[in-house]
Amino acid sequence: MSILNDICENLQKGKAKVVKELVQQAIDEGIDAKEILDQGLLAGMDIVGEKFKNNEVFVPEVLVAARAMNMGASLLKPLLSESGVESVGKVCIGTVKGDLHDIGKNLVKMMMEGKGIEVVDLGTDVDPETYVKTAMEQNCQIICCSALLTTTMPVMGEVVKEAEKAGIRDKVKIMVGGAPVTEAFCEQIGADKYTSDAASAADAAVAFCKGIA
Repeated sequence: MSILNDICENLQKGKAKVVKELVQQAIDEGIDAKEILDQGLLAGMDIVGEKFKNNEVFVPEVLVAARAMNMGASLLKPLLSESGVESVGKVCIGTVKGDLHDIGKNLVKMMMEGKGIEVVDLGTDVDPETYVKTAMEQNCQIICCSALLTTTMPVMGEVVKEAEKAGIRDKVKIMVGGAPVTEAFCEQIGADKYTSDAASAADAAVAFCKGIA
């Protein structure tokens, strides 16, 4: 359907206003909200995510595309909840205690939302108890921890321990990321997944939520 292609194309260019108008037009034409979301908005965000992974586009392009997606999605949200469309899964994300960097975290959040995952954003300087408490209260399948400072990385290990203490370790996956974080560190602290970029993090989260990882 050409209007869905138009939504997809304009989203990639970050034309938020055009995307919003096209989404409204598609709704008025009676196209199913889930179809608009999947074949228009998410399809466009997928392409942006792939290009980002391959270094064909960079953070600014991703941010404007995500803004366009959010503007389009805001029109669809009420329609999707009416038709009972389930999200892929639920994640809580935050930058660990002592760390105030949030660009990476925000990028991961946008990529995950672009894959249809519901994201609870805890912000920055988040202590281990808050992650675990939120995951339990909000029924999240995944806790995502971000750090940009080597000095704050150990907090990720405390999040794993806190989840074990709360008895949710078998139910909740823990994902870690950020510039100084490595695969070896992820294994060392007993987390479930390390990814080097936001698009890969979103793919991994989808796999966890669908139980295929």
